[in-house]
Amino acid sequence: MPDIAWTVTQMRAGERVVVNEELIAAYQAASSPHSIRALKSDLEAFDLWCRRTGRIALPATPEIVADYLDARAGQGAKPASLGRYKASIAKIHQLLELKDPIQAELVKLRLRAIRRDKGTAQAQARPLRFKGPVRDVERDAPRGLNVRALLEACAADLPGLRDRALLSVAYDSGLRASELVAIEVGHIVDALDPEARLLVIPRSKGDQDGEGATAFLSPRSVRAIAAWCAAAGIETGPVFRRVQVRRYKARAAVKGRRIATVTGRETWDLRKTLSRPAVPARVEYDVGQGGLHPGSIGQIWRAMIRRAYERGALADLTADDLARLLKGVSAHSTRVGLNQDLFASGEDLAGIMDALRWKSPRMPLAYNRNLAAEAGAVGRLARKLG
Repeated sequence: MPDIAWTVTQMRAGERVVVNEELIAAYQAASSPHSIRALKSDLEAFDLWCRRTGRIALPATPEIVADYLDARAGQGAKPASLGRYKASIAKIHQLLELKDPIQAELVKLRLRAIRRDKGTAQAQARPLRFKGPVRDVERDAPRGLNVRALLEACAADLPGLRDRALLSVAYDSGLRASELVAIEVGHIVDALDPEARLLVIPRSKGDQDGEGATAFLSPRSVRAIAAWCAAAGIETGPVFRRVQVRRYKARAAVKGRRIATVTGRETWDLRKTLSRPAVPARVEYDVGQGGLHPGSIGQIWRAMIRRAYERGALADLTADDLARLLKGVSAHSTRVGLNQDLFASGEDLAGIMDALRWKSPRMPLAYNRNLAAEAGAVGRLARKLG
């Protein structure tokens, strides 16, 4: 786990800063590793800017913080990111029992001006919906970029089996990347439906206290997990793991030479007189022991989309469509896609929040904004008049 106390001692201070080790240790124990890494990263970036501009990072003045937020906005940082940077600076001042510069009206006004100029809308991950951009989730045929085509295009080798299981579970559960890679064999338990399973989620972003939750795994996902685990020899521990692929080219047969043909200009080696049979091409796989890294999930989705396109599984997409769609795909795309499919199928907000373990309606409503506009009264009238 990153050591925040060590990071603080490296930051540029204008006066002697007393580090309350017990307080920082208590904060680290109460926070997730992801939150601690984010705080450490934000502090290092703030300190680097202060050093380059001849400023003091600890304790920071409102003017320094305001200038820093302006500088990051000028580099393209979004308002949501600026809010995180501000919160990190505030948090370290609180942990060091220093005066919080964020509370100053100057910082609030400068951040408000940035938001007014840039807007507060966040770029949304492109949804990976089960049948793609369809109106009727149950009856319409799949089209465009869709999960079903990606699942069907997976190969029968180890990477293909893993990717099929990974994508199927991600769509069924709506898990975030960090939660998805944390799934272990023991988390999958029996359900009332003998062909389905329940996935125990010990901890999630919205459940830092570890109250736990469950998600439904369809028979499709259960079959995919069973095939992957059987092929990879996984009986315990993380379900989704790295697969290293080693490919060996074929070698043609070599006929042994008569010893008299080995001249003095060559390196003398009796093995040159021996014949060697042809060796066919082969592939070897090495399955890791630990779970995948959360940062690899978005890369896996994009690789699956490219392979599906190359195999003709996304026949109604052009090369330009593919390039445009890939730019928006991230690890969050399956969560957004499931959110939208639930909305399109008529599920109410309470049901969506329960299924995806949302604590607030803000994000599910934001994910469904485009669908809501199309399905709303104005959208229906526009189609009739179109």
